[in-house]
Amino acid sequence: MDGLHLLSKVARSCGHGEDSAYFDGWKAYDRNPYHPARNPGGVIQMGLAENQLSFDLIQEWVKEHPEASICTSQGAGAFGDVAAFQYYEGLPAFRNAIAKFMGRVRGGRVVFDADRIVMSGGATGANEAIIFCLADPGDVFLVPSLFDRDVRWRTGVKIIAVACGSSNGFQITTQALEQSYRDATAQGTNVKGLILTNPSNPLGTLLDRQTLKDILKFVNDKNIHLVCDEIYAATAFSAAGFLSVANIVEDMEPAADINLDLIHIVYSFSKDLGLPGFRIGVIYSYNDNVVTCARRMSSFALVSSQTQHFIACMLSDDTFVDKFLRESSKRLEARHAKFTTGLMRVGIQCLKSSAGLFCWMDLRKLLDRNDKECAEDDEARLWRVIIDEVKLNVSPGSSFHCTEPGWFRTMEVALKRIWAFVGRKIGPDVKTKKHRENHVFTISKSSKRLSFEDDNVLSPILSHSPPSQMVHTSYF
Repeated sequence: MDGLHLLSKVARSCGHGEDSAYFDGWKAYDRNPYHPARNPGGVIQMGLAENQLSFDLIQEWVKEHPEASICTSQGAGAFGDVAAFQYYEGLPAFRNAIAKFMGRVRGGRVVFDADRIVMSGGATGANEAIIFCLADPGDVFLVPSLFDRDVRWRTGVKIIAVACGSSNGFQITTQALEQSYRDATAQGTNVKGLILTNPSNPLGTLLDRQTLKDILKFVNDKNIHLVCDEIYAATAFSAAGFLSVANIVEDMEPAADINLDLIHIVYSFSKDLGLPGFRIGVIYSYNDNVVTCARRMSSFALVSSQTQHFIACMLSDDTFVDKFLRESSKRLEARHAKFTTGLMRVGIQCLKSSAGLFCWMDLRKLLDRNDKECAEDDEARLWRVIIDEVKLNVSPGSSFHCTEPGWFRTMEVALKRIWAFVGRKIGPDVKTKKHRENHVFTISKSSKRLSFEDDNVLSPILSHSPPSQMVHTSYF
């Protein structure tokens, strides 16, 4: 007997998802990690969302401001106050800096109240804490059908997907929301809210003003909560920019009959600043009771006072913040254009996107059969070929609950391997785009081995290129 019977139901369950394709790809990388010199044929990690595209800007600031760290001679004067701080409200300077930064990321058109800032151990912890505040085990949250790992494991809540498909670019519609709500209530379940990711992971798309208004009306009419995960807010690179639910709230007429107690935002610095190791998650709620409860819960997963002090110093530098946001957006846009253009060279299309660290890559034509049930098996087989033979840890659509097999998430560091994979049987004399598109999907997935040319495939950490020239993420 393995002793699991001695543990709790949570410990015995598979709710964490570690047995999924999402984590299986990570394990393949751990067994055979790519290195440009020592292991150029290893697996390239594309299942980890690390944004290092503008890391050089942060490193430069750190060198110029040693006083931001209490572990330097310049900053040691604050050591006692910072090291001894243990109140779960967080350092006032930290909360003020976050509130100001969140407003700037949203175009300076929103003013966030620092007293409503609740810290948590990363966005995952923040999402779970807000669910604990809003729901009981067995309650239901509606989630658009493309979403990352969910919050069911420890909270005991249930998820019902809101149908989104490629026919309209995976957009969220009022009709789909209403249908999912009817399906949930027909099962006798208690629907407590709607969870959104904006900008979307894995799509990289942005919700427009009308869609956000429609969503607000929907949750208000149903009297259910809206949780907006906005952790990719500063990765938007479209001319229109990112539009937060907070922007809609700010612009509402005084007479608008919207219950603000239903609206909550989750944020972090893991994606926008590329600091996942700092474990900074944020809950911002318009509901006083939720703020109080979430703050109490934050005592289980606080951000270290040293990290709070450093972030407060950095985000209080207006010149740095302006430069970082401007340059980061510019680099993301350039990298996105380069990568999607590279994929188009071999006839691979991606969903049009304008934010995020990833591309939603369409490989449906590589599936053997069109029957949906068979296609699901084909996606799993195709993903296994990509892992085992192409040596890329891409994330299959099924790991995001996509109902259309054949969609994958990917990044630029793997571009040459993708070219080799989809163009393996295309001769070097192929000249025209039409010819490429007519032949690109003739690859045999039963081949014993694929050959690659990795001479120019760089590791974002170990190459000699400047850090600003690469995004080391699971995507591009």
